[in-house]
Amino acid sequence: MHDLVLFAVPFFIVFLALEAVSFKVAQAEDGMVGYERRDTTTSLTMGFGSVVIGAVWGLLLIIIYAALYTVSPLRMPSGELWPWVLLFFLDDLCFYAYHRISHEVRVFWASHVVHHSSQHYNLSTALRQPWVPITAAPFWAPLALLGYQPWMIFAMQSVSLIYQFFLHTERIHRFPRPIEFIFNTPSHHRVHHGTNDLYLDRNYGGVLIIWDRLFGTFEPEDETAVYGLTKNIETFNPVRVAFHEYGAVWSDVRAARGIRNKLGHIFGGPGWQPGLKGRGLAGSTAKSASSEPTVAAWDSQS
Repeated sequence: MHDLVLFAVPFFIVFLALEAVSFKVAQAEDGMVGYERRDTTTSLTMGFGSVVIGAVWGLLLIIIYAALYTVSPLRMPSGELWPWVLLFFLDDLCFYAYHRISHEVRVFWASHVVHHSSQHYNLSTALRQPWVPITAAPFWAPLALLGYQPWMIFAMQSVSLIYQFFLHTERIHRFPRPIEFIFNTPSHHRVHHGTNDLYLDRNYGGVLIIWDRLFGTFEPEDETAVYGLTKNIETFNPVRVAFHEYGAVWSDVRAARGIRNKLGHIFGGPGWQPGLKGRGLAGSTAKSASSEPTVAAWDSQS
Protein backbone atom coordinates (compact mmCIF):
# COMPACT_ATOMS: atom_id res chain seq x y z
CA MET A 1 0.00 0.00 0.00
CA HIS A 2 1.46 3.35 -1.04
CA ASP A 3 0.88 7.00 -0.12
CA LEU A 4 -2.37 7.52 -2.03
CA VAL A 5 -3.82 4.44 -0.35
CA LEU A 6 -2.87 5.80 3.06
CA PHE A 7 -4.75 9.00 2.29
CA ALA A 8 -7.76 6.88 1.33
CA VAL A 9 -7.83 4.94 4.64
CA PRO A 10 -10.25 7.36 6.38
CA PHE A 11 -12.66 6.94 3.47
CA PHE A 12 -12.26 3.15 3.70
CA ILE A 13 -13.32 3.30 7.35
CA VAL A 14 -16.37 5.42 6.50
CA PHE A 15 -17.49 3.00 3.80
CA LEU A 16 -16.85 0.03 6.11
CA ALA A 17 -19.20 1.59 8.65
CA LEU A 18 -21.83 2.34 6.01
CA GLU A 19 -21.69 -1.20 4.66
CA ALA A 20 -21.92 -2.68 8.17
CA VAL A 21 -25.06 -0.62 8.79
CA SER A 22 -26.54 -1.75 5.48
CA PHE A 23 -25.88 -5.38 6.45
CA LYS A 24 -27.66 -4.80 9.76
CA VAL A 25 -30.70 -3.61 7.85
CA ALA A 26 -30.45 -6.54 5.43
CA GLN A 27 -30.07 -8.98 8.31
CA ALA A 28 -33.32 -7.77 9.76
CA GLU A 29 -34.97 -8.26 6.37
CA ASP A 30 -33.55 -11.52 5.02
CA GLY A 31 -31.04 -12.95 7.49
CA MET A 32 -27.85 -11.71 5.82
CA VAL A 33 -24.80 -11.70 8.11
CA GLY A 34 -22.14 -9.66 6.29
CA TYR A 35 -19.75 -8.94 9.17
CA GLU A 36 -18.50 -11.17 11.99
CA ARG A 37 -16.59 -9.45 14.78
CA ARG A 38 -13.59 -11.80 15.03
CA ASP A 39 -13.27 -12.11 11.26
CA THR A 40 -13.39 -8.34 10.78
CA THR A 41 -10.86 -7.78 13.57
CA THR A 42 -8.49 -10.23 11.87
CA SER A 43 -8.92 -8.52 8.51
CA LEU A 44 -8.23 -5.09 9.98
CA THR A 45 -5.19 -6.42 11.85
CA MET A 46 -3.85 -7.96 8.63
CA GLY A 47 -4.40 -4.64 6.89
CA PHE A 48 -2.57 -2.68 9.57
CA GLY A 49 0.35 -5.13 9.53
CA SER A 50 0.51 -4.90 5.75
CA VAL A 51 0.74 -1.10 5.92
CA VAL A 52 3.62 -1.22 8.41
CA ILE A 53 5.52 -3.90 6.49
CA GLY A 54 4.73 -2.21 3.18
CA ALA A 55 6.21 1.07 4.37
CA VAL A 56 9.56 -0.60 4.99
CA TRP A 57 9.39 -2.74 1.87
CA GLY A 58 8.43 0.32 -0.18
CA LEU A 59 11.76 1.97 0.59
CA LEU A 60 13.59 -0.99 -0.93
CA LEU A 61 11.28 -0.96 -3.94
CA ILE A 62 12.09 2.70 -4.54
CA ILE A 63 15.79 1.83 -4.66
CA ILE A 64 15.20 -1.12 -7.01
CA TYR A 65 12.90 0.78 -9.38
CA ALA A 66 15.14 3.87 -9.32
CA ALA A 67 18.16 1.73 -10.25
CA LEU A 68 16.28 0.16 -13.16
CA TYR A 69 14.98 3.57 -14.28
CA THR A 70 18.53 4.97 -14.18
CA VAL A 71 19.99 2.27 -16.43
CA SER A 72 17.12 2.46 -18.92
CA PRO A 73 17.60 4.65 -22.00
CA LEU A 74 13.84 5.30 -22.11
CA ARG A 75 12.03 8.18 -20.43
CA MET A 76 8.26 8.55 -20.11
CA PRO A 77 7.21 12.21 -19.70
CA SER A 78 5.07 12.58 -16.58
CA GLY A 79 3.58 15.86 -17.78
CA GLU A 80 1.80 14.37 -20.81
CA LEU A 81 -1.42 12.34 -20.90
CA TRP A 82 -0.50 9.44 -23.18
CA PRO A 83 2.19 7.91 -20.89
CA TRP A 84 -0.38 7.79 -18.08
CA VAL A 85 -2.99 6.15 -20.29
CA LEU A 86 -0.42 3.57 -21.39
CA LEU A 87 0.69 3.10 -17.78
CA PHE A 88 -2.90 2.43 -16.73
CA PHE A 89 -3.15 -0.53 -19.11
CA LEU A 90 0.39 -1.78 -18.41
CA ASP A 91 -0.17 -1.65 -14.66
CA ASP A 92 -3.43 -3.56 -14.97
CA LEU A 93 -1.77 -6.20 -17.15
CA CYS A 94 1.06 -6.50 -14.61
CA PHE A 95 -1.54 -7.01 -11.90
CA TYR A 96 -3.32 -9.69 -13.92
CA ALA A 97 -0.05 -11.60 -14.43
CA TYR A 98 0.93 -11.28 -10.76
CA HIS A 99 -2.53 -12.22 -9.54
CA ARG A 100 -2.80 -15.24 -11.80
CA ILE A 101 0.63 -16.58 -10.87
CA SER A 102 -0.27 -16.01 -7.21
CA HIS A 103 -2.96 -18.65 -7.66
CA GLU A 104 -1.04 -21.04 -9.88
CA VAL A 105 2.40 -21.18 -8.23
CA ARG A 106 2.45 -22.31 -4.63
CA VAL A 107 5.24 -20.11 -3.29
CA PHE A 108 3.26 -17.10 -4.54
CA TRP A 109 0.00 -18.56 -3.25
CA ALA A 110 1.57 -18.89 0.23
CA SER A 111 1.48 -15.09 0.43
CA HIS A 112 -1.76 -14.44 -1.46
CA VAL A 113 -3.80 -17.09 0.39
CA VAL A 114 -4.14 -14.54 3.21
CA HIS A 115 -6.52 -12.48 1.11
CA HIS A 116 -8.77 -15.48 0.47
CA SER A 117 -8.82 -16.83 4.01
CA SER A 118 -11.96 -15.03 5.18
CA GLN A 119 -15.27 -16.85 4.88
CA HIS A 120 -17.03 -13.49 4.67
CA TYR A 121 -17.11 -11.07 1.79
CA ASN A 122 -17.27 -7.42 2.72
CA LEU A 123 -15.12 -4.30 2.52
CA SER A 124 -12.99 -5.43 5.46
CA THR A 125 -11.96 -8.45 3.36
CA ALA A 126 -10.25 -6.03 0.97
CA LEU A 127 -7.94 -5.01 3.83
CA ARG A 128 -6.94 -8.61 4.64
CA GLN A 129 -3.56 -8.30 2.93
CA PRO A 130 -0.36 -10.41 3.05
CA TRP A 131 2.55 -9.67 5.32
CA VAL A 132 5.03 -11.02 2.73
CA PRO A 133 4.82 -8.51 -0.17
CA ILE A 134 8.10 -9.46 -1.87
CA THR A 135 6.43 -11.74 -4.44
CA ALA A 136 4.87 -8.79 -6.29
CA ALA A 137 8.05 -6.86 -7.02
CA PRO A 138 9.24 -8.62 -10.23
CA PHE A 139 5.98 -7.97 -12.06
CA TRP A 140 6.19 -4.17 -11.96
CA ALA A 141 9.97 -3.85 -12.32
CA PRO A 142 9.79 -3.85 -16.16
CA LEU A 143 7.81 -0.63 -16.03
CA ALA A 144 10.88 1.15 -14.66
CA LEU A 145 12.89 -0.22 -17.57
CA LEU A 146 10.27 1.24 -19.91
CA GLY A 147 11.11 4.68 -18.53
CA TYR A 148 8.49 5.16 -15.83
CA GLN A 149 9.69 6.93 -12.71
CA PRO A 150 9.10 5.00 -9.47
CA TRP A 151 6.57 7.53 -8.20
CA MET A 152 4.51 7.07 -11.35
CA ILE A 153 4.45 3.30 -10.87
CA PHE A 154 3.45 3.65 -7.21
CA ALA A 155 0.76 6.20 -8.07
CA MET A 156 -0.89 3.92 -10.61
CA GLN A 157 -0.67 0.94 -8.26
CA SER A 158 -2.42 3.05 -5.63
CA VAL A 159 -5.24 3.96 -8.01
CA SER A 160 -5.74 0.26 -8.77
CA LEU A 161 -5.73 -0.74 -5.09
CA ILE A 162 -8.24 1.96 -4.15
CA TYR A 163 -10.54 0.84 -6.97
CA GLN A 164 -10.25 -2.80 -5.90
CA PHE A 165 -11.27 -1.98 -2.33
CA PHE A 166 -14.80 -1.28 -3.56
CA LEU A 167 -15.04 -4.63 -5.36
CA HIS A 168 -15.32 -6.49 -2.05
CA THR A 169 -19.02 -6.13 -1.35
CA GLU A 170 -22.25 -8.04 -1.72
CA ARG A 171 -24.31 -4.87 -1.43
CA ILE A 172 -23.93 -4.12 -5.17
CA HIS A 173 -25.49 -6.64 -7.51
CA ARG A 174 -24.53 -5.75 -11.09
CA PHE A 175 -23.78 -2.67 -13.16
CA PRO A 176 -25.07 -2.04 -16.71
CA ARG A 177 -23.73 -4.51 -19.28
CA PRO A 178 -21.10 -2.22 -20.92
CA ILE A 179 -19.47 -1.62 -17.52
CA GLU A 180 -19.57 -5.31 -16.62
CA PHE A 181 -17.99 -6.17 -19.98
CA ILE A 182 -14.96 -3.88 -19.59
CA PHE A 183 -14.39 -3.33 -15.89
CA ASN A 184 -13.88 -5.59 -12.92
CA THR A 185 -16.96 -5.26 -10.73
CA PRO A 186 -18.19 -6.64 -7.39
CA SER A 187 -20.04 -9.33 -9.32
CA HIS A 188 -16.88 -10.45 -11.15
CA HIS A 189 -14.78 -10.31 -7.99
CA ARG A 190 -17.28 -12.34 -5.96
CA VAL A 191 -16.64 -15.07 -8.49
CA HIS A 192 -12.91 -14.75 -7.89
CA HIS A 193 -13.37 -15.21 -4.13
CA GLY A 194 -15.77 -18.12 -4.53
CA THR A 195 -14.73 -21.69 -3.71
CA ASN A 196 -17.41 -23.14 -5.99
CA ASP A 197 -15.92 -25.53 -8.55
CA LEU A 198 -17.22 -23.27 -11.32
CA TYR A 199 -15.41 -20.26 -9.88
CA LEU A 200 -11.95 -21.60 -9.00
CA ASP A 201 -9.09 -19.71 -10.66
CA ARG A 202 -11.25 -17.18 -12.45
CA ASN A 203 -11.45 -13.38 -12.83
CA TYR A 204 -7.95 -12.23 -11.93
CA GLY A 205 -8.37 -8.68 -13.21
CA GLY A 206 -7.64 -5.54 -11.21
CA VAL A 207 -9.52 -2.57 -12.66
CA LEU A 208 -10.30 -4.21 -16.00
CA ILE A 209 -11.86 -7.58 -16.76
CA ILE A 210 -10.70 -7.56 -20.40
CA TRP A 211 -7.54 -9.57 -19.64
CA ASP A 212 -9.65 -12.44 -18.28
CA ARG A 213 -11.80 -12.34 -21.39
CA LEU A 214 -8.70 -12.33 -23.61
CA PHE A 215 -6.82 -15.09 -21.78
CA GLY A 216 -9.74 -17.42 -21.07
CA THR A 217 -10.06 -16.99 -17.30
CA PHE A 218 -13.38 -15.12 -17.21
CA GLU A 219 -16.44 -16.56 -15.50
CA PRO A 220 -19.73 -14.69 -14.97
CA GLU A 221 -21.58 -14.82 -11.65
CA ASP A 222 -24.21 -17.50 -12.18
CA GLU A 223 -24.51 -19.03 -8.70
CA THR A 224 -24.10 -17.80 -5.14
CA ALA A 225 -20.43 -17.78 -4.17
CA VAL A 226 -19.18 -19.69 -1.13
CA TYR A 227 -16.26 -17.71 0.26
CA GLY A 228 -12.99 -18.70 1.87
CA LEU A 229 -10.74 -21.64 1.01
CA THR A 230 -11.88 -25.03 -0.17
CA LYS A 231 -10.63 -26.22 3.21
CA ASN A 232 -10.70 -23.32 5.63
CA ILE A 233 -7.97 -22.82 8.21
CA GLU A 234 -10.51 -22.09 10.97
CA THR A 235 -8.48 -19.53 12.89
CA PHE A 236 -8.67 -15.82 13.58
CA ASN A 237 -5.08 -15.57 14.77
CA PRO A 238 -3.42 -13.05 12.41
CA VAL A 239 0.04 -14.62 12.68
CA ARG A 240 -1.40 -18.00 11.74
CA VAL A 241 -3.37 -16.45 8.89
CA ALA A 242 -0.23 -14.70 7.60
CA PHE A 243 2.17 -17.65 7.65
CA HIS A 244 0.23 -20.93 7.78
CA GLU A 245 0.86 -21.81 4.14
CA TYR A 246 4.59 -21.18 4.40
CA GLY A 247 4.68 -23.71 7.24
CA ALA A 248 2.78 -26.18 5.10
CA VAL A 249 5.17 -25.66 2.18
CA TRP A 250 8.15 -26.26 4.45
CA SER A 251 6.60 -29.45 5.82
CA ASP A 252 5.93 -30.81 2.34
CA VAL A 253 9.41 -29.93 1.10
CA ARG A 254 11.06 -31.65 4.08
CA ALA A 255 8.97 -34.79 3.57
CA ALA A 256 9.46 -34.95 -0.22
CA ARG A 257 11.98 -37.34 -1.75
CA GLY A 258 14.25 -36.00 -4.47
CA ILE A 259 14.98 -32.47 -5.61
CA ARG A 260 12.34 -32.61 -8.33
CA ASN A 261 9.56 -33.32 -5.85
CA LYS A 262 10.86 -30.70 -3.43
CA LEU A 263 10.83 -28.08 -6.17
CA GLY A 264 7.38 -29.25 -7.21
CA HIS A 265 6.01 -28.41 -3.77
CA ILE A 266 7.46 -24.90 -4.11
CA PHE A 267 6.88 -24.01 -7.75
CA GLY A 268 4.02 -26.32 -8.70
CA GLY A 269 0.37 -25.50 -8.23
CA PRO A 270 -0.95 -25.10 -4.67
CA GLY A 271 -2.29 -28.67 -4.80
CA TRP A 272 0.71 -30.18 -6.54
CA GLN A 273 1.64 -33.72 -5.58
CA PRO A 274 4.10 -36.11 -7.26
CA GLY A 275 2.33 -37.47 -10.32
CA LEU A 276 -0.57 -35.03 -10.04
CA LYS A 277 -1.23 -31.58 -11.45
CA GLY A 278 -2.62 -29.16 -8.86
CA ARG A 279 -3.95 -25.70 -9.53
CA GLY A 280 -5.41 -22.67 -7.83
CA LEU A 281 -7.63 -22.56 -4.80
CA ALA A 282 -8.66 -26.17 -5.16
CA GLY A 283 -5.10 -27.17 -4.50
CA SER A 284 -4.81 -25.17 -1.29
CA THR A 285 -6.88 -27.69 0.60
CA ALA A 286 -4.22 -30.35 0.70
CA LYS A 287 -1.75 -27.80 1.98
CA SER A 288 -4.01 -26.51 4.72
CA ALA A 289 -4.84 -30.05 5.74
CA SER A 290 -1.19 -30.83 6.25
CA SER A 291 -1.10 -28.37 9.13
CA GLU A 292 -4.50 -29.01 10.74
CA PRO A 293 -3.14 -29.98 14.20
CA THR A 294 -1.24 -26.69 14.32
CA VAL A 295 -4.41 -24.80 13.37
CA ALA A 296 -6.22 -26.33 16.30
CA ALA A 297 -3.41 -25.33 18.62
CA TRP A 298 -3.52 -21.74 17.41
CA ASP A 299 -7.30 -21.66 17.74
CA SER A 300 -7.12 -22.64 21.37
CA GLN A 301 -5.10 -19.47 21.95
CA SER A 302 -7.09 -17.15 19.67
